[in-house]
Amino acid sequence: SKGGEAVANEEVRVLLRDMHAAGKPIAALCIAPAMIAAAIGKDLSPQLTIGNDEGAAGGIEALGAKHVNCPVKEFVVDEKNLIVTTPAYMLGQNISEVAEGIEKTVAALLNMLED
Repeated sequence: SKGGEAVANEEVRVLLRDMHAAGKPIAALCIAPAMIAAAIGKDLSPQLTIGNDEGAAGGIEALGAKHVNCPVKEFVVDEKNLIVTTPAYMLGQNISEVAEGIEKTVAALLNMLED
């Protein structure tokens, strides 16, 4: 509810920063990309998605990240920062369409681990 004023839990912020520094890929679903923006947005300017909700997207951008509109069955890859995000239930009307986006996100994450 704090939008662009959100502050990440310090332990989460340190974990995400350390994972990024170690070159480990990160995936986030549903509203969790907003937490990534709050934790490391100003440092890394990651490309993230929560779907197409203008309010949430504006909050993500205010936290230093770049929001990319995305349908529920798809995902966004930030190659530079090794972050994969999908809207999931931010947009999903049923479990099958949410599952499709999540499955694609997990596959993209696993591909990053192989590289």
